[in-house]
Amino acid sequence: MKIKNNNKQRYNSIQGLRSFKDTLPTKVKKIIVNKGEIYSKTLENWKYLVGDELFKICYPKSFKKINQKTKCLHIMVLRGFEVELEYSKQKIIDKLNYFFGKEIVNKIKLKTFDKHLDTVKNFKNINATKSSLKLNTDNIKNSALKKSLFELTKVYKQR
Repeated sequence: MKIKNNNKQRYNSIQGLRSFKDTLPTKVKKIIVNKGEIYSKTLENWKYLVGDELFKICYPKSFKKINQKTKCLHIMVLRGFEVELEYSKQKIIDKLNYFFGKEIVNKIKLKTFDKHLDTVKNFKNINATKSSLKLNTDNIKNSALKKSLFELTKVYKQR
């Protein structure tokens, strides 16, 4: 490969394939790095910013800049604890802005989630017995698919 001095970017690049970060303009890179840095630092220090009690029931989902003046932080909250977080919104905004040393967030939006939907406890175990598979595969008309399912169960049983 021929090494080419690329005049549009800061780095020398190999002619042909380039990494995605080298194709972006430098101003766009700064914006992406700044937003990513804000979100990652927020995630790292979330326990300090909200406290132990709120840390157990909520986490930051995303950071969005709506317009020049409005910057919004979306927080996922466990269903039933929305009121507690609603009362401490302003406290979280103040702590975030103080932590970063500038106005990072003006507004917080809450989204709820159910705890039982996010856990793996509801995962059903696969029962790979021949009789149960025969009952379930009787409705399949494609013979090649039936055969491949039986081969899969044989491999599954061996493990």
